[in-house]
Amino acid sequence: MPPGITTLAADAPELSAANTGFMLICSALVMLMTPALAFFYGGMVRVKSTLNMLMMSFISLGIVTVLWVLYGFSLAFGTDVGSVIGWSSDFVGLSGIGVTELWDGYTIPVYVFAVFQMMFAILTPALISGALADRVKFTSWALFIALWVTVVYFPVAHWVWGAGGWLFEMGVIDFAGGTAVHINAGAAALGVILVIGKRVGFKKDPMRPHSLPLVMLGAALLWFGWFGFNAGSWLGNDDGVGAVMFVNTQVATGAAVLGWLAYEKIRHGSFTTLGAASGAVAGLVAITPAGGAVSPLGAIAIGIIAGVLCAMAVGLKYRFGYDDSLDVVGVHLVGGVLGSLLVGFFATGGVQSDAKGLFYGGGLEQLGKQAVGVFAVLAYSLVVSAALAFVLDRTIGMRVSEDDEVSGIDQVEHAETAYDFSGAGGGSASRTTTAPGATAAPTNKKVDA
Repeated sequence: MPPGITTLAADAPELSAANTGFMLICSALVMLMTPALAFFYGGMVRVKSTLNMLMMSFISLGIVTVLWVLYGFSLAFGTDVGSVIGWSSDFVGLSGIGVTELWDGYTIPVYVFAVFQMMFAILTPALISGALADRVKFTSWALFIALWVTVVYFPVAHWVWGAGGWLFEMGVIDFAGGTAVHINAGAAALGVILVIGKRVGFKKDPMRPHSLPLVMLGAALLWFGWFGFNAGSWLGNDDGVGAVMFVNTQVATGAAVLGWLAYEKIRHGSFTTLGAASGAVAGLVAITPAGGAVSPLGAIAIGIIAGVLCAMAVGLKYRFGYDDSLDVVGVHLVGGVLGSLLVGFFATGGVQSDAKGLFYGGGLEQLGKQAVGVFAVLAYSLVVSAALAFVLDRTIGMRVSEDDEVSGIDQVEHAETAYDFSGAGGGSASRTTTAPGATAAPTNKKVDA
């Protein structure tokens, strides 16, 4: 993603209504991804945890939006301080930004860039929530989001995309968030679950998705929103790079679905809807950092590799005993690592930049840069996220009680249930009116509510 700072220079480009409108649409598409994620995760949990899973994503829309305006945009995209963080007082509260002031070197207003980036910041902690299904106090989760975006996401976004950020200056390619979003969230998920432990009944009780249609709906909406996430990250489409990213997003995702399903058929004997949905997300994750640097043939290769290896990776939790409830580590961490590293193999040098991968005569230079970015973000997010979870767990507590977890976190945390089965079996409400103490006669008469 092109970084920059605001400028009022006389030779600054003129505002483009087309690019501004395009970026506003892309921002709305990325916003859609958070409720889409809520549906995707919500269908994968058991009935008694559905609403909590939805709320763990939705609350990010409130918390991160406010923090982004107050100081998050300044920390991520303000003037560089030591190559590790940004800060610009004009960005605090978005109060010092002119309505028509353009993002440096681009034809869109600073406000548009800020809101586009806000949607990324909202989505990233929501991704973490899938690993923690069924067992986390909602208040603790909300506080974790606020702390995590402040000390992990905002700094890492500056490293990767901010002008002067050390990974950006090194030349690490991350078109739309392989490191800053997916590795960041996946490593954080692993750090937190190592602290809070397993669900009651992990590897013993059945924990199958309660609504695969909801999972498929969420996956389809994520796929749709991802076009804004990826293609919009070029901040315009004057040179066709955004169009290449759009095509590669579709191509890699389709290839990943095929790769995941093929592995699933060979390994388990069936093509599952959950596998198709998970394969799509794995492909979307893997192409996110790479899609602006590779050809469509490279995108196919990345998609197939991600589909197969992420399908293999989701089973590691049973082997190593960490309870990644909805496969955030297996899909987002592994997919993000794969997509980021594969840039070092498949970059053509003819789209986003002139950097070439190993298969196009570029040697190991770009692969080395990608590896530094991958493991720097992974290590930082893993350690700091685990530390945050540890502090919260030892102070206010991260987990609900075992009894509350078994009885259902929806009722305990939200005093609601996702589905009302009290009227199951009837299409209309049936009512009877009787005098006190009398016995009602059976009736099939329908009474309007």
